[in-house]
Amino acid sequence: MRLRGEEARAAWRRGLARWKARRWQVAQCAIAAGVAWLLAHELLHHKAPVFAGVAAIVSLGTSYGQRLRRVAEVTLGVALGVLLGDLLVAWLGTGPLQIMLIVALGMSIALFVNGGQLFVNQAAVQGIFVTALVPSSGTAWTRWTDALVGGGVALVAATIVPAAPLRRPREQAAVVVAKISTLLRAAAEVMREADAVHGMAVLAEARSTDPLVRELQAAADEGMSVVASSPFRVRHRANLRAMSELVEPLDRALRSTRVLVRQVAVAAYRGQPVPEEYAELALRLALATDQIVTELRANRMALAVQPELLAIGEATGRVPRSEVINAEGVLLQLRSVLVDLLQLTGMGQYEATDALPALG
Repeated sequence: MRLRGEEARAAWRRGLARWKARRWQVAQCAIAAGVAWLLAHELLHHKAPVFAGVAAIVSLGTSYGQRLRRVAEVTLGVALGVLLGDLLVAWLGTGPLQIMLIVALGMSIALFVNGGQLFVNQAAVQGIFVTALVPSSGTAWTRWTDALVGGGVALVAATIVPAAPLRRPREQAAVVVAKISTLLRAAAEVMREADAVHGMAVLAEARSTDPLVRELQAAADEGMSVVASSPFRVRHRANLRAMSELVEPLDRALRSTRVLVRQVAVAAYRGQPVPEEYAELALRLALATDQIVTELRANRMALAVQPELLAIGEATGRVPRSEVINAEGVLLQLRSVLVDLLQLTGMGQYEATDALPALG
C-alpha cells in the first residue's frame, strides 16, 4: 500500500509538472477560442461560430514549433473543409457517399496546392464534421469565414509568448553540465576508493542521462521556434542560436563522461589501481564544469573557464602514466572530456584537440 501511495504521489507530481510546463499554452488556447467565438458572433453575427474556436485551438496547440506554418495550414484546411462540406451538403445532402466525396475533394485540393499534412487532414476532418454533425441551417455560405476569424486570432496570439521558452535552453544546458560535474566527482571517488559497488552505481546513473540531452534539444528547438514566430522576441535570436550550437558538444561531453565512468567502474571491478593524479584531474575538471554552470545560468558563454580547462589539459601531459590498460584508458578519456568541454568555451573541435599536449 505504501508503494502504491508513493507511485500515486509521483504520478501526481509528474502530471502537475507537465501542466505547469504548458499552462501558458493552455491559457492562450482558452482565451483565443473565446475571443474568436466573440468576434465571429458579435462582429459577423454568426449564431454558432464553432469553427472559429476550433481553428484557433488547433492552430495554436500546446507547442511553439512551427506555429506560424501551423496557423496557416490549419486555418486554410478548416476553411476549405467547412466550405466544401457546406456547399456539397446543400447540393447533395448528407450520407456516407457524400462524406466520401467531401473527404476526397478536400484532400485532393489540399494536396494539389502543396499543402502540408495539417492542411490536408483538416480539410478532410472538418468536411466530415460539417456533413455528419453540424447540419446546415441557412449559414452554408458564411461558416467557412469562422475558420478565418479563428486563424486570425491564433496568428495574433502566436506572436505573444512568455520569456520562459527563451530561458529554458540555457537552463537545461546548465542541468546537463551540472550532471557532468556530478559524474566527474563520483568517478574521482571511485578511483580513490576502488569501490566496485559504488562504481557500478555511478555507471547506472551515467547511463540514465540520455533524456537530459533530448530535453535540451527540445528546449533549443522550442526557443528558436519562439523567436521565429514572434517579432517581439527577435532580439533574442543570436543568443538562442549560440545556445543551440552548444547542444552537439554538450551531447558529446556527456557521452565522453559516460565512457570515463565505465572505464573507472571496470578498473574498480577488476581491482586495477588508478593513479591518484587521475582522480585529482577529475576533481579539477568537476570544479571547472561548476564554473561553466555558473556562466550558463548567468546567460554568458563560458569563455572565462577556458584558461582553467587549458591548464588541466596541460596537467594531463605531466601526470605519471600507468601500465594498466583500464587506468590508461581513464587518462585518455579525461582528455576526451576536456576537448568536448573546451568547445563550450568557443573553441572548435580541431582547435580544442590541438590545445592538449601530446602524451609521452
